[in-house]
Amino acid sequence: MTDEPTIQPDFSDKSEFTEEQIETARVFFAQPVSFVMGAVRMDTMPSTDLPEVAFAGRSNVGKSSLINGLVGQKYLARASNEPGRTREINFFLLAEKMRLVDLPGYGFARASRSIVDKFQDLGRAYLRGRPNLKRVYVLIDARHGLKKVDLEALDALDVAAVSYQIVLTKADKIKPHEVDKVVAETLKAIAKRPAAFPRVLATSSEKGLGMPELRAEIVRLCIDE
Repeated sequence: MTDEPTIQPDFSDKSEFTEEQIETARVFFAQPVSFVMGAVRMDTMPSTDLPEVAFAGRSNVGKSSLINGLVGQKYLARASNEPGRTREINFFLLAEKMRLVDLPGYGFARASRSIVDKFQDLGRAYLRGRPNLKRVYVLIDARHGLKKVDLEALDALDVAAVSYQIVLTKADKIKPHEVDKVVAETLKAIAKRPAAFPRVLATSSEKGLGMPELRAEIVRLCIDE
């Protein structure tokens, strides 16, 4: 019995961007990027002079891998082996023109309630206090879909009136028709949410799938305005 050849799915919606836009974004994200700082208080954060996009999600959903994949580096954003260990808001400067922001993960159980409240309060303060924040990308594991803790995070974003968009991670770990199902279910779940951007991106940091479109979307938001 022979194994059937593996067909690598393509989860991107190429109709959304032209080849020129995709290439422009690739070149932009290939420019120098550096870690700026990890902030634990609002008064220590960088000034609001540059546009920012932020990445949020459950602990171990793949935020560090996604950020590293966007800029083509392996170790820019550091993933921790201990869920919930990242308790700072980390800022990365890209091409001297914008910042990528890594928000603390949510939905873990090992930290004390007081610690959880402390840095979740920091995250909420960031959302309310950054007029230069263009969008929050909420990362959801494609294998699991939206969970209760994710819906609570979306509630907070709706209350803060911050534009957010769902990005499915690890989409290469399930079959293409399952990806389509998760995308459809997610779109239905956010349809009536006031701050949700009505498009779901399916990505794989490991395979690079969907990443060109995510880069193009960020460039359109922050650079091409």
